[in-house]
Amino acid sequence: MSDVHILNMQHPAVQYLCSKDKRLAKLIAMVGDIKYQTQPDCFARLVRSIINQMLSNKVAHVIGNRVAGLCGGDITPENLLKLNREQLRSTGLSYTKADNILGIAKAATDGSLDFSNFPNMTDEEVMKELTRLRGIGAWSAKMYLIFTLNRMDVLPYEDGAFLQTYAWLYKTNDLQPAAIIKRCKKWKPYSAIAARYFYYALDMGLTKQDFHLFK
Repeated sequence: MSDVHILNMQHPAVQYLCSKDKRLAKLIAMVGDIKYQTQPDCFARLVRSIINQMLSNKVAHVIGNRVAGLCGGDITPENLLKLNREQLRSTGLSYTKADNILGIAKAATDGSLDFSNFPNMTDEEVMKELTRLRGIGAWSAKMYLIFTLNRMDVLPYEDGAFLQTYAWLYKTNDLQPAAIIKRCKKWKPYSAIAARYFYYALDMGLTKQDFHLFK
């Protein structure tokens, strides 16, 4: 069963963010309520995060569905290990991504990657565990923390969509990590909640118009 979460003006995290950042508060009001789901299948979501790397959402969705089809509709380590890199390559994946996915499937079956430990681990510990795997960098690990584990205080300054909204909202070209960390420090401990609003703003097309704080 997936868990359903709702973010609105009655949510303590949203109220906190609005009190700390006027520009973000305006953006939150523009976006409105957010409803999202978190899925319990940690392995399948990790595989999809690899598929999604450097691809548009539309293309990633198509390839992800093809991979799921090869797995009989269920992306599990066991089902993936029945496949070879050529079969995965036929879905549109690169050989590198195919190899990385098979490597993660192997790690999940030989005990070197235990998803059951994640709920009791800190964000930093999960990041360290994931990024030791080939094909999982900081971006993939942070996306996993936010969208699979629903962690609250993750700042995805490696993500292009996040950066696009950030530049628009704060009217800046300084997208260096240090500058973003400094500006967004006031979001803690709800940085990932703010990031979710950034993604929704971009998807809704809000960034196509100039942002005005008092208009």
